[in-house]
Amino acid sequence: MEKDDHTDDEISKILSLKKVAVIGMSKDSSKAANYVPKYLIDNGYDITPVNPKADTIFGRKSYDSISDVDADVDIVDIFRPSEDVLPFVEAAIMKKPKVIWLQEGIHNAEAEELARRAGIQVVFNRCMLAEHQRLFQ
Repeated sequence: MEKDDHTDDEISKILSLKKVAVIGMSKDSSKAANYVPKYLIDNGYDITPVNPKADTIFGRKSYDSISDVDADVDIVDIFRPSEDVLPFVEAAIMKKPKVIWLQEGIHNAEAEELARRAGIQVVFNRCMLAEHQRLFQ
């Protein structure tokens, strides 16, 4: 699977944004949707869980949908299958984040184009943890 064409400098700038809503964040510590946000929390990110099946994750209130999040968000990080991403991206666009980040293995050209047309940067098929470690450690 291809990935976006952002340079390392562009990814570094994106990773300097600290307010991240994680759609599909999991309570299951064996899943990337749990240990990636945990890593980000441990590295100074302000993580907001979005998972309708959880009340809290890591002691943080979990929201049913991105539209329920009352705070501003810089990055919407999505852990959902590629074929299911479009409605999550459509809802995320309404929050006006600077970036929509589709985790490693996730790519949906229609959703990505929609976000770009709304003036939002799109990162796809990349892991925030892996990119942070590669560029900052």
